[in-house]
Amino acid sequence: MTAAAIRFTWLNGPDIARLAMTDGEILAAVEGGLLAQGQGQTVIEPRMHLTPDPAFRGHFNVLRGYVAPLSLAGVKIVGDYVDNWQKGLPSEMALLNLFDPRTGMPVAILDATAITEMRTGALTALGARRLARKESKILGHVGARGTSYWNVRLLDHYFDFDEIRVHSRRKESREAFAQTLERDLGKKIIVTEDWQSCLAGADIMVEASRLEAREEIFKTSWIKKGACVIPYGTVSALELSMMSIMDKIVIDDFSQFRAGKFGALRPHIDAGLVSEETVHGELCEIIAGKKPGRERDDETILFWHRGLSLSDIALGAAMLEKARKLGLGQTLDYA
Repeated sequence: MTAAAIRFTWLNGPDIARLAMTDGEILAAVEGGLLAQGQGQTVIEPRMHLTPDPAFRGHFNVLRGYVAPLSLAGVKIVGDYVDNWQKGLPSEMALLNLFDPRTGMPVAILDATAITEMRTGALTALGARRLARKESKILGHVGARGTSYWNVRLLDHYFDFDEIRVHSRRKESREAFAQTLERDLGKKIIVTEDWQSCLAGADIMVEASRLEAREEIFKTSWIKKGACVIPYGTVSALELSMMSIMDKIVIDDFSQFRAGKFGALRPHIDAGLVSEETVHGELCEIIAGKKPGRERDDETILFWHRGLSLSDIALGAAMLEKARKLGLGQTLDYA
């Protein structure tokens, strides 16, 4: 018996760019993955890390998951190298591998650098949509990497901010970031010289920094009653006291809450200041209607997300479907 030919689709970076995914398409795909998670139709395992050599100043994240409604399993490998900007390379570059969960056969490989940036921004925005005050008009955002662009763009899609403040460690990066946002959003962006000027008193506060070592730069005293705080830096910048003022703490996945050494809340977990018992729930539970999101304007809420393989798979599937309709991508022989 002759074996059937096995082929899979390859979508490279230019293919992904030509898809021109709209804000609505990105948000709908990621929200669909969250809904499946909230309905118990997914499998997600904590990300794994590989550090080849500390001297290289970077590591790999390996994310794995399965989304039953999409009939896809996926593995994404993303490199996170803080000095890549000096080589003219993105700090995060990734590949997403999609498989048929029934047979294990490959379905597609996608350049997932843009996917990582878009799905991270979408998770930030979808969390804020349910956890921030609807009248939020001031955004403070620390960080200027690729995911930061999509944070601001997709948050503004929902909130249409009156004031957007940005800050990052390097002056040239924050200035360029602001110029890109002004061009794409059509509104003035305020570039600040420090964290406090960026974050203090904002309605929504996003911390997407790239610290090399733990430092309590993000101060509890800057947070006004009723704000929504969204930190996801790999190395924590939050004061330990911050948990004491939160009315709700929401996360993206309990399995990643329990595992790993990285993340904005890891010092608070290790110090016993936040636990599974004190966490309100996962964002997917709110999306699925199993738990409430924001219930009062005066609630101060923190949303911590590490990033979900399910979001990668869901957005990758949406891109793959759009690529088929547009005739983009290459078909490669596996066997």
